[in-house]
Amino acid sequence: MAVATGAYGISFGALSVAAGLDIWQTQVLSLLLFSGGSQFAFVGIMAGGPTGAVAAVATSTLLGVRNGLYGLQVARLLEVRGLRRLLAAQLTIDESTAVGVAQPEARAGRLGFWATGGGVFVCWNAMTLLGAVVGDQLGDPRTYGLDAAAAAAFCGLLWPRLKSRDAFAIAVVAGVIAVVIAPHAPAGVPVLVAAFAALIAAFWGNAHRDPAAPHHGDGEDGAAPGTTGPREARP
Repeated sequence: MAVATGAYGISFGALSVAAGLDIWQTQVLSLLLFSGGSQFAFVGIMAGGPTGAVAAVATSTLLGVRNGLYGLQVARLLEVRGLRRLLAAQLTIDESTAVGVAQPEARAGRLGFWATGGGVFVCWNAMTLLGAVVGDQLGDPRTYGLDAAAAAAFCGLLWPRLKSRDAFAIAVVAGVIAVVIAPHAPAGVPVLVAAFAALIAAFWGNAHRDPAAPHHGDGEDGAAPGTTGPREARP
């Protein structure tokens, strides 16, 4: 996951320099902002000129809201305090959250979060620098399939979790929404819209699911009051 995501940082570095930012500005964005969708949205708007600075900040901030939502779940998983909490906040991204919550045990989830978040951070920043320095010489990163690498890694994480018809249906609906919106929206917006659609569908399904049958009786075996259980013979 770290390699697949980090490799696409070449594209960001090249696009950022092409949009008018210098190498140091490009690198600071990856070090401090560290959110691929927000970074691409920022440089995409800035490519139109300095007058788009306010819109660029607003759009990248909006896209970063999803990381705050991830933090609600990641905080319970990691249970960190102090400086480690600040570090965890910086590494709370799509990939680290996905790998962390996908693990069956809390200890494995914490390891998955830190390994993925740290790996993506190192690879993303290294490839950002490479793209900013030699981006023009490399040509279009899509030629090497780097634009599809991260998406393929996410599909690999998602597939084992589609164990029910509801989960599969929600994933399909979210994917269709993202594909339909992608050609008409800035980078990252389709992910936000699809995520909100998935949340609405999940809440709707839970709200309309038939409640479990009430438990009758005063015994653990479900027998009616004053009677013996179904498997217990009367004396």
